[in-house]
Amino acid sequence: MITSFDTMILNLIQEFVRNDFLDLFFVFVTKLGDEGYIWIAMAILLLFRKDTRKYGLMVGLALLLGLLINNNGIKPLVARSRPCWVNEIELLISMPSGYSFPSGHTCSSMAAAYVLNKWNPKYGKYIYALAILIAFSRLYLYVHYPTDVLVGALVGTLCGAISLWLYKKGYLSKLFSLFKCE
Repeated sequence: MITSFDTMILNLIQEFVRNDFLDLFFVFVTKLGDEGYIWIAMAILLLFRKDTRKYGLMVGLALLLGLLINNNGIKPLVARSRPCWVNEIELLISMPSGYSFPSGHTCSSMAAAYVLNKWNPKYGKYIYALAILIAFSRLYLYVHYPTDVLVGALVGTLCGAISLWLYKKGYLSKLFSLFKCE
């Protein structure tokens, strides 16, 4: 029943939203999220300044947690086929090789956005906007179901929150002193 509802939403996007401009736009946006590169780059940039270094490390930790929990934990356990494997559709990107549930792009995006919003709420709304666009791109491109994206967002947010919690509780102080964050 869930997969039927998910597929209906994907098909509605294909029928009523898809157009040539958005095809190019969402291919570009999804590539920003490939392997979490945009978020890794932001974390690295934050590492260069002493006053932002702790946030760079927390973003890195949130991304690592997402990789372990989402991609190495939940995905192989659930082993959900992607919608593009089940329904014949002409893809705008290369056929993804990993399982569908939950979305790794969404997980890494929300994990990083959660921490980056805590670093600078002024920029947080733009960072969340990018994260949401990356998440939606996975639906638009027909490589994830809506529930994949929803759970990916929840797991990512949890990973970001865990990263901040570990910092606030002092569990990262040795790591931070090694990188001269405090």
